[in-house]
Amino acid sequence: MAQATTNIHMASPGLLERIGNFLMRIAESNHRIRRVEYLQSLSDEQLAARGIRRDAIVHHVFSDVMYT
Repeated sequence: MAQATTNIHMASPGLLERIGNFLMRIAESNHRIRRVEYLQSLSDEQLAARGIRRDAIVHHVFSDVMYT
């Protein structure tokens, strides 16, 4: 005879998971991160037309706040 459980308990996220989720939402809403994601979605030809190499996308987007 088979048995089925119908009272499944979903554990609430712990403190560290909630903090991690919060920090992830902040990062994902950052306009620079969205710009990096947009540029990464472009083809190499489209990037070349903008004068950006694929391996320099992050440097291009963060160039005013990064020291190299």
